[in-house]
Amino acid sequence: MPLSVACHLNVLVPDLAQPALDGALEALAELGYSHVVLPPIDPEATPFDELNATFRRWGLSPIPIAGQAPDADVSSEDPGVRQRGEDALRRMVDATVSLGGTQLNGVPYGLFGGPESAVSAEMFERSARHVGAVADYADERGVAMTFEVLNRYETSMINTAQQARDYVAASGSANLRIHLDSFHMAIEEGDMLAAVGDTVPQLGYLELGQSGRGGLGAGVVDAGAVVRAAIAAGYQGPVGVEAFSRSILSEFASDLLRIWRAPYADGRALAAEAIALVRDAEASAANA
Repeated sequence: MPLSVACHLNVLVPDLAQPALDGALEALAELGYSHVVLPPIDPEATPFDELNATFRRWGLSPIPIAGQAPDADVSSEDPGVRQRGEDALRRMVDATVSLGGTQLNGVPYGLFGGPESAVSAEMFERSARHVGAVADYADERGVAMTFEVLNRYETSMINTAQQARDYVAASGSANLRIHLDSFHMAIEEGDMLAAVGDTVPQLGYLELGQSGRGGLGAGVVDAGAVVRAAIAAGYQGPVGVEAFSRSILSEFASDLLRIWRAPYADGRALAAEAIALVRDAEASAANA
């Protein structure tokens, strides 16, 4: 079976608003994508039934992303704040089910952009225990929960594949999975391909992001080699495509993600090039 391939919705449009959403999903479906990664949603203000029907109409499975807030953070020293963080993650699991999705990605282990100092062993472990409990809750509801490994400029909690594997071990959950992104690995890993191969047993999402945040064919990341390394190690999970352009993202999201330039203007063309690269890498791996 070919690998499932997901594309971040923000490659094409800034948000879930219609009528642009239908056009973006139609384009992804025509190109052969099976999943679409969503920008952040508010579980209290999301029209789940409407969106569920829209995703089903185009045959695309949505992948929401989870995060934390200053007053709801599983890495906090405050037990009440930690519990609110876990509760928020459980609501995102429920939101995933309501949207018709079977996977939840994101940064559930703490605040995006923080903490601003080295993480203590106690913070690491208490965060892992809460997230592990949510991963088990998610599994009971048919949802695979992953957490993304970010670079040092976005968090000090988890920056490498080894740290991610340690986090899974600390979680106590057999259901928590790792999300590796080649954009972040290009900053943090000494050997990106080895990091992917070593993580495959716990890898739940492999994302391809280029160093300049644009098309996968231009930059320091050999995206095809990343896919081939994962397949060679036995990976059969979804492969994701992520790119960001200030000409497409909202100003708020652009500022949050430090997207100051517009490395591309045609999201559909970028998505077409990306899925062709993944399929070529699959074919190459099969013939190796």
